[in-house]
Amino acid sequence: MEPEKQTSNINFFDVAKVSRAAEMAVSSSLTVLPLHTSTGTCLGSCSSSKFLRFAISPKPTRQPHRFVVLAQSSEKGLMSEKKRELLQSYGLNPDEFLSEPSPKARRRKDAQGTGRGRKFQVEDSPPPRTTHKLLQVLGGTARRKKLLSPKGMDVRPMMEVVKGAAFAMLQAAGGCPASLRPGRWLDLYSGTGSVGIEAISRGCSQAHFVEIDPWVVSDVLQPNLEWTGFSEAAVIHTVRVEDFLDQADKTVGKYGPFDYISVTPPYTQVDYGILMDQISKSPLIGEDSFIVVEYPLGTDMLTTCRCLVKIADRRFGRTNLAIYGPQWAEKKKKKKSS
Repeated sequence: MEPEKQTSNINFFDVAKVSRAAEMAVSSSLTVLPLHTSTGTCLGSCSSSKFLRFAISPKPTRQPHRFVVLAQSSEKGLMSEKKRELLQSYGLNPDEFLSEPSPKARRRKDAQGTGRGRKFQVEDSPPPRTTHKLLQVLGGTARRKKLLSPKGMDVRPMMEVVKGAAFAMLQAAGGCPASLRPGRWLDLYSGTGSVGIEAISRGCSQAHFVEIDPWVVSDVLQPNLEWTGFSEAAVIHTVRVEDFLDQADKTVGKYGPFDYISVTPPYTQVDYGILMDQISKSPLIGEDSFIVVEYPLGTDMLTTCRCLVKIADRRFGRTNLAIYGPQWAEKKKKKKSS
């Protein structure tokens, strides 16, 4: 005689919770079994005689209820066909429960890692960029007016001592020690615009600013032009300097060659040989133009730039300053020195 199996209590779910029971059956590999009394009597239709035996103590109720009994199966899980039959028997769509996860959900799960407690790490957004007023106009009509400049090293304005020396040499070479000769200025890699603004303040009629960073243009350059009152005399080109030089024919056709050109690029991001060759071949240079180039220590600069000759080359710490101009400016400098 077989020993009677140990009975256990079970949980019942009414018809309103059938859908939830079906989901649990699929997710946790549960098997729906017919009800048996403690004496082994089957309460539902069954095709096998080997079922778990339960002790049932139903509570009295006025209306009959239908029950779904779920018991944990000892097998690994239901086959996909039986899972589908189970879900369909409850009026559910098997594809909603048995479908593969979406590619987005799969990528999110892979990114979270498999280690316990590991979570998906979101990259920190960069801190907001801010400005301060450390620069100023050194001479001319806007003298001593403070200029905005970005905090940090992403934009490196020309040092004031270098800027002051550059304009002093240009004014002396042009024959007007008190101010610049009237003309138009092209400020390449303008950044804050301090060089072009200094040029307008000292007598230039117009300045063109070439800057690729939209934030610098909107939050630094334009406010500086408005603060100094030079917005009407300024033209801003928000493009790469290399692209601007490639399209120099359009600029020259509309405005003509420039009288002054300043080149103050980020040292580590340009090749001075290629840059100066591109400038020398562009129609932006005229016969009477002056070019101011700021370059790092250890860089070899050419003695000429097309029709222009080097009239000055000075060192300021780790920064060097070269000025190219027409031959008549070099002769005038030699006469003064003699």
